[in-house]
Amino acid sequence: MKISEKKKNKIFEQILTFLYSISPKPIFTAHLAMEIARDEEYTKKLLLELKSKKLVLQITKNTKGKQYIQRSRWGLSDEVFKILNSRK
Repeated sequence: MKISEKKKNKIFEQILTFLYSISPKPIFTAHLAMEIARDEEYTKKLLLELKSKKLVLQITKNTKGKQYIQRSRWGLSDEVFKILNSRK
């Protein structure tokens, strides 16, 4: 089943809005998928697309600097945070 670009953009908005609401704390893909009520793999695909547009950051290391094997955390890029923060 194919999702239209309009619906996909709405999901992008949901992702960015949620990441902004918890910013600067990054969140794991699974938790984000649960929050926006989407499948984890589909959410990861969308996050990677947002990453390629430089809207989100993928964090692959924990706070101690150890590399995650299969997990990633996600946060807003600085530019997007500034833009969203200026709209307040």
